[in-house]
Amino acid sequence: MSTNYSSLRLEIDAGLATVTMTQPSRGNPIDADFTREFKEVFLELWDTVGLRAVLLRAEGENFSFGGDLKTFHPARDQLPALVRRLTSDLHMGLSRAWQLPVPIVAEVQGWAMGGAVAMIAGCDMVVSAESARFGSAFSRIGFSCDSGSTVTLTFRMGAARARRFVLMGEVLGSTEALSAGLVDRVVPDSQLAEFARGLASELAGGPTLAYGEIKRLFLKAGHAQLEERLEDEALTLARISGTQDALEGVAAMFERRKPSFHGR
Repeated sequence: MSTNYSSLRLEIDAGLATVTMTQPSRGNPIDADFTREFKEVFLELWDTVGLRAVLLRAEGENFSFGGDLKTFHPARDQLPALVRRLTSDLHMGLSRAWQLPVPIVAEVQGWAMGGAVAMIAGCDMVVSAESARFGSAFSRIGFSCDSGSTVTLTFRMGAARARRFVLMGEVLGSTEALSAGLVDRVVPDSQLAEFARGLASELAGGPTLAYGEIKRLFLKAGHAQLEERLEDEALTLARISGTQDALEGVAAMFERRKPSFHGR
């Protein structure tokens, strides 16, 4: 079975669902279409009989550049409202994805930035190409973080390391990401697709009910306040997006210059 959306493609074969981001020419952005469709896809997967595992991947050279700042600049006078709308769909989709009672494997190539990194970090297994890069760009444009970053990055990297990653807007290579706990496997670029699909297929052939309970127990232990934190992140980002520094950050990105922040 295959279903095509404007930004995603869902394929299901023998219990393995493959969710593919399909806007490579745009860097697979997290925009209004993506947030809505991501939610729809994972709601559908909750009702898919016989589902055993999920592979999350992206077409093109890069996994995702994260939020689509090109849409932010024209709407800069209404950014708080726009952020609230986008995070409403995205955060519901992420919550449904992370709580799905089957293993999710992320296959990452090229650049993964901002909210895309949080999305990856919430997956059960992350397979990275050697040349992949992982970045947290929120603070560099005067934004606070969203997409569950404070939960998933902390769960994987530990609080202090995750905070530094986001606060400093760091970019990690695949080896650094592996050492930090952000990814689980690093493979040569040429082997990425085969290895990730093989791992997802292996998990799809495993004890699905046990996997689901293992996920639930770890989620309960480490993400007890997941829903509250997602909402807090969304409303905080909406508030921050209306500040002078955030507007300057978006303008600087659009104009391809270094932002000048003034703490307002």
